[in-house]
Amino acid sequence: MKKIFRATLAALLIGALSVPAQADEFEDVLQLALEAYQAGDINAAREEVGYAAQLLRQLKAAALGAFLPEALPDWTRAEGDSSAAMMGFGGGLAASATYKRGNDIIEIQLMADNAMVNTMAMMFANPAMMGSMGKMKRIKRQKVVIGEQGELQALLEKRILIQITGRAPIEDKEAYFAAMDISGLKDF
Repeated sequence: MKKIFRATLAALLIGALSVPAQADEFEDVLQLALEAYQAGDINAAREEVGYAAQLLRQLKAAALGAFLPEALPDWTRAEGDSSAAMMGFGGGLAASATYKRGNDIIEIQLMADNAMVNTMAMMFANPAMMGSMGKMKRIKRQKVVIGEQGELQALLEKRILIQITGRAPIEDKEAYFAAMDISGLKDF
């Protein structure tokens, strides 16, 4: 039991080394977990380790949100952008932003490492299924599918789904896709 706890604690500490934000809170929580463990309170230690893991998921989700593009000329990025660790959908991460220009609205959603993305990966791997989803096109050397309602979808590295929807011309949605750091997202 001690070996499992120490291995979990070590994994969380290693993960923390690559994430600078919220380090103080994360370190405090790990210290509480260690103190509870040393006092023999395994339930409290497990609870603190779970909380520390959630802090790391939040940090990773915020990092995903950094890949959402800035507003293009004549557009504004609306308040209410979100980045979150997805508890539903089998876990994973999500980030989204809404962009407005007059009556035009575009929403970009990024999802990573969850069951829904895994399902989409199977669809993107099958050319017949991809064709049934809509018109295929390449933007910045990346395959995208443009659906009948004008939604744009792309799958990166079989683990990151980009969805661009809204009431705006498809050319604007394509411009937002082109403005994204696709190579950075692939490395995320």
